[in-house]
Amino acid sequence: MSDSHHAIERSIQAGAATVQSLSEHIDTIDRICAAVTSCLIGGKKVLTVGHGGSAAHAMHLAEELVGRFDADRPPLPALALTADPTLITCIANDFGFDRIFPRQIQAHGRAGDVLVIFSTSGNGEGLRLAAQQAHQSQMQVIALLGKDGGALRGVADLELIIQSDTTARIQEAHQLLLHLILEAVERAVS
Repeated sequence: MSDSHHAIERSIQAGAATVQSLSEHIDTIDRICAAVTSCLIGGKKVLTVGHGGSAAHAMHLAEELVGRFDADRPPLPALALTADPTLITCIANDFGFDRIFPRQIQAHGRAGDVLVIFSTSGNGEGLRLAAQQAHQSQMQVIALLGKDGGALRGVADLELIIQSDTTARIQEAHQLLLHLILEAVERAVS
């Protein structure tokens, strides 16, 4: 077997092990799914945030809630705060990068809404400020984190930390988590 085959096999095994580690957190995952489902059934909305690849996860969760994941159902209110480049650059230019998400939460977040934060490192001052603003807006905060949870560890109402130092493995687990949330929501509303 070539070196590239060994590298591929190691990555596949590491990815499978990281995803398998989620089975240690089924109770937490169930609480996260219930929180998002309850929010949406109660007529509230889900806001999502993240940086880089985590921004892609934030957008994926929101677009599947508004569109559809697997089942034909009415659209559900969700907004990815990462999706409007003109708004992002406006806020960053006028107020600073760390205010991009908190300012949008001030505009859109209401009591009973849920903020879902994706972060592989658990760091990012703007994400911490987003959680703070969400709490001030009487929103529930869910943090899907990686590594040791970083600065966001302990700031959310519900958190799940993927214990890995490899960003790609954390992102793979976060992808499954967002799909589990969507499956739970669609079971409840379809």
